[in-house]
Amino acid sequence: MILELSLESVFALVDIFFVGKLGQNAIASVGLTESVITIVYSIAIGLSTGAGAVVARRIGEKNADGAAHAGAQSLIIAFIISAVLTVTGMIYAGDILGLMGASKEVVADGAIFTRIMFGGSLVIILIFLINGIFRGAGNAAMAMKSLWIASLTNIILCPILIHFFGLKGAAMATVTGRTSGVIYQCYHLIKGNGIVKFTASHFNFDSPVIKTIIKIAWPATLQFIISSGSWIVVARLVAETGGTAASAGYQVAIRNVVFFILPAWGLSNAAATLLGQNLGAKEIDRAEKSVMITAKYNAIFMGIVMVVFLLFSSPIINIFTKDVAVVKFGVQALQIFGSAYIFYGIGMVMTQALNGAGDTKTPTWINFVCFWLIQIPLAYYLSEKLDMKATGAFISIPIAETLLALAAWYYFKKGKWKEVKI
Repeated sequence: MILELSLESVFALVDIFFVGKLGQNAIASVGLTESVITIVYSIAIGLSTGAGAVVARRIGEKNADGAAHAGAQSLIIAFIISAVLTVTGMIYAGDILGLMGASKEVVADGAIFTRIMFGGSLVIILIFLINGIFRGAGNAAMAMKSLWIASLTNIILCPILIHFFGLKGAAMATVTGRTSGVIYQCYHLIKGNGIVKFTASHFNFDSPVIKTIIKIAWPATLQFIISSGSWIVVARLVAETGGTAASAGYQVAIRNVVFFILPAWGLSNAAATLLGQNLGAKEIDRAEKSVMITAKYNAIFMGIVMVVFLLFSSPIINIFTKDVAVVKFGVQALQIFGSAYIFYGIGMVMTQALNGAGDTKTPTWINFVCFWLIQIPLAYYLSEKLDMKATGAFISIPIAETLLALAAWYYFKKGKWKEVKI
């Protein structure tokens, strides 16, 4: 799972590495688009969480057919949602960038990139969702392999398509890469020999199962929309108070943050799977122990990353851009974000563990309080009222993430997740 999510983060770094050669407007276009499209990621992750929790519980109960049926029903939901997202994103691409505070030049250059990325909403959702099904079944290696294929395809195509088509070539490479991964996933779900294998009967509309998945998935989706929405607000604040250079520097820093957060998220997903399967097998103590062990190792990993960010932020940012103004903001953002990295790791494990148990409402409330009642007001206050500009917005992030980790730890230790039935 760590390798799987590391490969997912490669998408972000590959795009920004090659797009960085096209200048500030291109970097800002990609970054602002990614900030908005995290809403699509949120829905994908929410569905993945719901499907993964049900699949893991059924596998723990030794009910492989029930696991496959739940996975197939989640795909039906995904097709319906992605149709709405695709049409909306493709029609209003330019307006979306404008709402994010992008300049007219950025909108003019970047609308086509945004349009193509939203056009690929289905494959974004499917690659997350199907990997969630594989993880819930304990087949994390298959999820990893699908992202190997997707990432390698993107790495090969990105410089080629950017050379011939400019900025939109980066979007074309990303969508094509994810599509190749989804094709690989679908082949193994239908023709493979894994524990979960789909048949035509599994796709017969099953209202109770769909309701169960949605019951778990909608708070998880809202949970990630709340967190990604707060990042959108911060990205807009940075663009408004710091200009294009600050926005570009922020986006380069965020890509590096994501690169190291996603492996930690992979470890967190492992905790969710272990917890879900052990709950299905009625091994409550083992479920709790697996989460605590995972939290310890995630804290160690994120502590090492924190030191790297604090000491080597300048050479890291310089890999992606040589623009002096962009580097200045990027270095500052990376150091500030990295200052609380240990807490990020602990918070991720605890929230994912609660999600894996099917208790998606508790992390949703925690996210709402920490991001919307604390981070966003704090970002506005520091950046505008205290006139700290982009720096103030940067500072709000580690503060909110630290509070989230402490709250998630508290609610996990309370143990109400042990009583959730799905």
